[in-house]
Amino acid sequence: MTFTLGVTGGIGSGKTAATDQFASHGVQVIDADVIAHQAVDIGSPALLKISDHFGKNILLSTGALNRPLLREIIFKNTQEKQWLENLLHPLIRKEITAALNKTTSTYTILSAPLLLENNLQSITDRVLVIDCDEELQIERASKRDNNSSDIIKSIMKQQLSRNDRIKKADDIITNNGTLPDLQKAVDNYHFKLLETIA
Repeated sequence: MTFTLGVTGGIGSGKTAATDQFASHGVQVIDADVIAHQAVDIGSPALLKISDHFGKNILLSTGALNRPLLREIIFKNTQEKQWLENLLHPLIRKEITAALNKTTSTYTILSAPLLLENNLQSITDRVLVIDCDEELQIERASKRDNNSSDIIKSIMKQQLSRNDRIKKADDIITNNGTLPDLQKAVDNYHFKLLETIA
């Protein structure tokens, strides 16, 4: 396994734009969200357990998971949320570890919005937080996801607070400016990290 950089940030912070810029330098990016989606693909053992537990109406007519309905259920019921996390987190962690073991770039990025909440920093060598003002988070995420600011605020409440995230970071890139500003900051960080690893 190569050196692993955990990259995280609150909703709307610009984490994906940052990891895209890292990828432009040939850095392999393992996305925890993508792995989490694959864990509940149609016909997967995890999806069968979810439909057994929550009932068939948790599936769409296509057989895929009805994500908005599941989100609604676990949002209102902490016991159901706990049940789901107990099922999925070990599977997701196992897949992430397997993916990290296969990477070949000088260093690898593990991108995860809930990196710190799910203790995934324990499988990384360093944690980089992409940070921005909370008003900006709400504005960007509302525009991107076409959601109300209330929905974005409720998602932010489920995530670690901005201060706690910053406290747990090894490094921080502040993303209060433009996309080119962020890309430049990522480029600088990338070259510094290469020197450190070397």
